[in-house]
Amino acid sequence: MNSFNELKKFKTLLVDDDELIRDSLKIAFSAKGCAIRVAESAEDGLQAIREEKFDIIISDYRLPGMNGLDFIKQATFIQPLAAKFLITAYRDDHIISKAVRIGVNEFIEKPFSVKVLVSLLALALKHQEKNRAAVAT
Repeated sequence: MNSFNELKKFKTLLVDDDELIRDSLKIAFSAKGCAIRVAESAEDGLQAIREEKFDIIISDYRLPGMNGLDFIKQATFIQPLAAKFLITAYRDDHIISKAVRIGVNEFIEKPFSVKVLVSLLALALKHQEKNRAAVAT
């Protein structure tokens, strides 16, 4: 299974203040024909989701100003059906429990490779599609 092929039908928003992560993922996704928009702050991310519909929202936990959990919580009000992923190097019980309560689908621990990230996204989206199909029947 080529995970990038699975992601081609989805539009992704990445919110991360780390320029290297933003640029690397934008290049990797674009090179494989996957739609991705990047933002460097939660405020920029909220503006993006007001302008466009996204299937996938990925946010770093540590952001300048508003943190990633608060961003995802607000993003959920605007786009409740988007799959949500949290990137964190600080995986503690408090963060995990709050993230689960606000609907984060998966955690991505730093450091990560593009291959691992894309595989996690594809797997979570496949699971989400199966759940939606089961609810619809």
